[in-house]
Amino acid sequence: MKERYTIGIDLGGTNSVIGIVDAEGKVVEQTAIKTQDYATAEEYVAAAVKAVRSIADKVGGMEQIGSMGIGAPNGNILTGCIETAPNIAWAHEGKVPLVRMFGEELGIPVTMTNDANAAAIGEMKFGVAKDMKDFIVITLGTGVGSGIVCNGKLVYGADGNAGELGHLTIRRGGRLCGCGRRGCLEAYCSATGIVRTAKEWLKETNEPSALRNMREEEITSYAIAKAAEDGDEMARRIYDYTGTLLGEACADMMTFSSPEAFIFFGGMAKAGELLFEPMRKAFDDNVMPIFRNKAKFLMSGLKDADAAIIGAASL
Repeated sequence: MKERYTIGIDLGGTNSVIGIVDAEGKVVEQTAIKTQDYATAEEYVAAAVKAVRSIADKVGGMEQIGSMGIGAPNGNILTGCIETAPNIAWAHEGKVPLVRMFGEELGIPVTMTNDANAAAIGEMKFGVAKDMKDFIVITLGTGVGSGIVCNGKLVYGADGNAGELGHLTIRRGGRLCGCGRRGCLEAYCSATGIVRTAKEWLKETNEPSALRNMREEEITSYAIAKAAEDGDEMARRIYDYTGTLLGEACADMMTFSSPEAFIFFGGMAKAGELLFEPMRKAFDDNVMPIFRNKAKFLMSGLKDADAAIIGAASL
């Protein structure tokens, strides 16, 4: 009997969302566990395996499952390990061989890569990049992730860690990034980065803004976008500044692989034209003439709630 489904795991710093995906890219069953509730990788895998089996029972058991893909921070497709993930307590040092551990427990083929690479594969198989061979997916969430596809193949590099475009240096000696370096794109253009910009500007100026009426913990990327949509001048300039930096970075990325499109996914991307308008302008102002008017700027074609699972399952 041919297996009907694939398991996809979106292993995040807070939650691990587990889904069963059919051949058309539809999530038919889903559950989740807390990533950080376990002291060791062995405890985490045991809990995840239990969750996998529980939803597999709803579609006829594990004999219906052909394989499993995992999208994880610092997941390396070449080694099958999470490698020094700073935000996961049981994986912040050394290499954790999750592919081997899950494979031994479930008896099915298992593959793993980082979450942004998984998103790129999902876009290529089921999203807006179905007919593309050269594109870059940029995930705008707590951090900035990226997946680079060239000639229909994901770029992994010699060690499996290629494509960390969120850690391009856009400001030498700039803000400290979570990676330990300074001036990374992630430190400015992630949800965390835009909040840092807002707090810096509020502290450095007396400019009136609806953001001043919020408690510090209430200032989120969504709150800034909402204020901008309501006409708040500072909030609009914060998004203009962020979009400009992102557009300049994309102009630099263009020289590397000449992608047909930049595809954006994540909570911050939902700000729409607040972000995209200054981004496109900065790209046009800074890109090499031979690349001008060639790249498209697109939103992800995957359903928000299921995208990470579908991406992982697409592995």
